[in-house]
Amino acid sequence: MMNLLSSSNRKALTDTTKKQHYDLLIIGGGITGAGIALDAVSRGLKTVLVEKNDFASGTSSKSTKLIHGGLRYLKQFEIALVREVGRERATLHKLIPNLVTSEKMLLPLIKDGTFGKLMTSIGLMVYDVLAGVEKVDQRKMLDIEETLEKEPLLSAENVEGGGIYAEYRTDDARLTIEIIKTASRFGAHCLNYVQADEFIYKEGKVAGVFATDFISGKKMEIKAKSTISAAGPWVDELRTKNHSLTSKHLHLTKGVHIVLPHSKFPLKQAIYFDFPDKRMVFAIPRGKITYIGTTDTDYSGDKDKILTTKADVEYLIKGTNHAFPKLNLKAKDVESSWAGVRPLIHEDGKSASEISRKDEIFESETGLISIAGGKLTGYRKMAEKVVDRLYDRLHKEEDIPIVETKTTHIDLDNGAFKNAKAVKKYRKSIREQLEVIGLEKYYAGYLVSNYGKVTDEIIEGMAAFDNKALHLKLIRSELKYCLENEMVFSIQDFYIRRTGRLYFDIHSIKPTLEVILKDFQNHFGWSAEKVLSEKEAMEKAIEEVSVFG
Repeated sequence: MMNLLSSSNRKALTDTTKKQHYDLLIIGGGITGAGIALDAVSRGLKTVLVEKNDFASGTSSKSTKLIHGGLRYLKQFEIALVREVGRERATLHKLIPNLVTSEKMLLPLIKDGTFGKLMTSIGLMVYDVLAGVEKVDQRKMLDIEETLEKEPLLSAENVEGGGIYAEYRTDDARLTIEIIKTASRFGAHCLNYVQADEFIYKEGKVAGVFATDFISGKKMEIKAKSTISAAGPWVDELRTKNHSLTSKHLHLTKGVHIVLPHSKFPLKQAIYFDFPDKRMVFAIPRGKITYIGTTDTDYSGDKDKILTTKADVEYLIKGTNHAFPKLNLKAKDVESSWAGVRPLIHEDGKSASEISRKDEIFESETGLISIAGGKLTGYRKMAEKVVDRLYDRLHKEEDIPIVETKTTHIDLDNGAFKNAKAVKKYRKSIREQLEVIGLEKYYAGYLVSNYGKVTDEIIEGMAAFDNKALHLKLIRSELKYCLENEMVFSIQDFYIRRTGRLYFDIHSIKPTLEVILKDFQNHFGWSAEKVLSEKEAMEKAIEEVSVFG
């Protein structure tokens, strides 16, 4: 059987796509589109997904990278949302425990802060109940001494106690890729760098799209009985093309995260804390770095080019210094960042931070189904709802039997890990392997989180490369795997969305860039001009996340 996500099989896959008549076409290769593809194909629908850029290149690689229940939504009395996404955390942890991992979160109680002691105690208890949190992860209230012991960097003068509760950490881009891989394993055809240009209509109903394949530069037609738009910030553009944009429209808000070396912000554990303007912000230690975010401001600029500004950095640095006065952080300490937009449903009179994170489905007279809003955590339920909507229609119009969702039982790591304990045991064995060959132990957590049990294959694959430096052997083996299994076509695909190095290990890029460019050139037969273009694009990407005008 053809490996549907091998970059070498791209032409064969597009040739097949042109000949097929699908049950469902999905536009958008972020977390929502990926989730819909898996849900639909696992219910028996012949499914194709197209994404105009790389998978997860938009909002789905720019989140806070938490699978969380949204404590602040409880404060806004969005009980149903908290219950749904809270319980989804446990489901996702079960489905891919190496990539969705438990993260204890400290909520310090600050004088005149957002959360008071009583509110926090009751809130966290309700949060645990709604989310169905297991006993081991249930909240615990702390006194002043216990809070400062958990995080000594906090200001002793302002702390009045704290609470510890459970969240789950992930890498949003990697999660999207793993869902795409799982959907592909079930037979879905998933194509990045294919843009839906215009809709095809048959008897007044959407029957597919005219598209451009940016890899081949050729036009193509994709025919499908039904079409779902999960294009995130671009949903309204597609609704406009479909002549179905109503008064209900998207409201885009910008979120920014900054990355500091752990040496500059040596946080002991993840923390959810107050800014002076009462905004709540996360600071999360991760490997070599600590990241801080997010902002929440209205956005109306270029959706394809969302950049971190000097003002964004100064706001986050100032607020962090206020909560952690011992740090004395400066803008120059920031080594990387990411900025993205949230596609929310507009609500008159509400500010960016007040707008609900609930998802909404729109269905046009021509049959186009669009879904927008929602949270990373809720992607699986969003997919379930929208495919349920599609099945209701198919049942009414064609008497097709309704098939229930199966995604609560589909392992995203192909059954590699039974639970978190199994992940921990495997990570320990990888750490021991790396110590034997002389690679730093940091890579054990990095590899197991990103690749699961494929880590063994990647480590074994290092032997095929003749570089003296172990880190070069490792990254080349990673690239080989990604080229063969994860539809990688550009340098940025690899360094940003497959490995997360641009955000979490930016200093590893320049020492490895030349050798990685050479491997890309050998694999794809790139010209010298193409190599130079890719190199310049990567250098520009580094500059954009680390130099602020």
